[in-house]
Amino acid sequence: MAKKIYLDYAATTPMDKEVFSTMKPYFSEKFGNAMSIHSFGQEALAAIDKARSALAEFLHATSAEIIFTSGATESNNLAVKGIIKSYQTQSGSQKRKPHIITTSFEHHCVLYACRSMAKEGLAEVTYVKPGKDGLIKVADIKRAIRPNTILVSVMYVNNEIGTAQPIKEIGKLIKLTNDQRPTTNHKIIFHTDATQAINYFDCNIDKLGVDLLSMSAHKIYGPKGVGMLYIRKGTPIRHIQDGGDQEYRMRAGTHNVAGIVGLGKAIELVTRNAKRETPRIKKLRDYLIKRVLKEIPKVKLNGSKIKRSPNNANFTFADVEGEGLILSLDMEGIAASTGSACSSGALTPSHVLLSIGLKPEEAHGSLRMTLGKYTTKQDIEIAVNKLKAVIGRLRKISGRVLSDYYSKK
Repeated sequence: MAKKIYLDYAATTPMDKEVFSTMKPYFSEKFGNAMSIHSFGQEALAAIDKARSALAEFLHATSAEIIFTSGATESNNLAVKGIIKSYQTQSGSQKRKPHIITTSFEHHCVLYACRSMAKEGLAEVTYVKPGKDGLIKVADIKRAIRPNTILVSVMYVNNEIGTAQPIKEIGKLIKLTNDQRPTTNHKIIFHTDATQAINYFDCNIDKLGVDLLSMSAHKIYGPKGVGMLYIRKGTPIRHIQDGGDQEYRMRAGTHNVAGIVGLGKAIELVTRNAKRETPRIKKLRDYLIKRVLKEIPKVKLNGSKIKRSPNNANFTFADVEGEGLILSLDMEGIAASTGSACSSGALTPSHVLLSIGLKPEEAHGSLRMTLGKYTTKQDIEIAVNKLKAVIGRLRKISGRVLSDYYSKK
C-alpha cells in the first residue's frame, strides 16, 4: 500500500508522542478534580499550574493571565463577547453603542461572534478588507477607529492563505490612540487569534501590544478540545459562561486536566523545536511553491509570498473544481484541503478568497497545502507529481464537459 501523505497541518496536527505520554497518567492514575481540596485534587491542580506556567513563560505573561478553554473558538467568543458584556455593565456605557473593528477574513468564530453582537443590537462592527496580497493595512485600521471603538480583533496568521498580519504595528497604533484619547473615552482593547501563529511567530504579548490572545492545542501537536485565552491584567472582560469558580471565575466548568497537561507539554516542545523546524519547513514550502508554479499551468499563489506562515501554500487552479481536486488527491493518498476545516461541509466559496478579490469560480478552484514537522522532501516530490497528474485529468474532464455543453446549444 502506498504511503499516505498528510499536508493539512493547518486543520489539525498529529499529537506528539511526548505530549501523549505526558497526558496518559491523567486519564486514569491521576484522575482527581482540580477543584477538590484533597490530595487527588491537589495533584491535578499542580499539573494545571505547571501547564499554566509553561504558557505564561512562552507568552512572557504571568500565570494569572492564562485562562484555559475548550479551544480557540471558545477563546475567541469569550474575547469578543466578554469585552462587550463588560462594557454594558460600566457606568455611562449605555450612552453610545460600542464599536468593534475586525477583518473580513477572520476565522468564522470571530466573524460570527461579532455579527451576533451586531444582530442583538449590542455593538456596531466594521470589517476591514485585506489587500489582494492578503494583508491588512495599518492605515485602514486607523481610518476605521471611532470615538466609541472599544475592541480591535485581527488574526495573527490567516488560517486559509497563511498571510501574517502586522500585529506589532497595529498594537503600536492602538497604544498611541489610547494615549491620546480623552479620559472620558473607553480604551481600545486589542485581540489577536494566534492559533496559526504559535508554531512559527514571535508571540511575546508585550512586543505585539495585545491585551487578548487566543490559541488551540491541536494546532501545535497537542490534544483536541483544549485551548487558551491570554487576558492582560486589568482588561475589562466578563465571563460569558455561568457555573463554578474555575479559571479565576472567568471560565466555568470542570477542568480538562489531561488536555491542559497536553497543551502545557506541547508549548514546551514549540520552544524547544522552533529554531530547528521552522527553517526546514519553510525550505520545503518554498520548494513546493516553486515546483507548482513552474510545472502546472494556469495556477497562482494566493496571498503574499513573503509575509506568510512558513508552512502554508494556497493555490488557485483555473478550470478545476476544488472539491473534486481534494477527493481526487485523497484517492491518491494525499490529504490537503480547500480552506478551513470548520467550513469543509459548506458549498459556498471561501470568504477568505473572496475578500482578497477572487471571483467565486476562482475561489472554488483553491487548494491549501500545509506542512508540518513530519513532512519530508520525498512527501513533497510525490505530492507535486500526483497533483500534476490529477490537475491534468480533471482539466480534460472539464474540457469535455464544456465541449459537450456548447455542442448541444
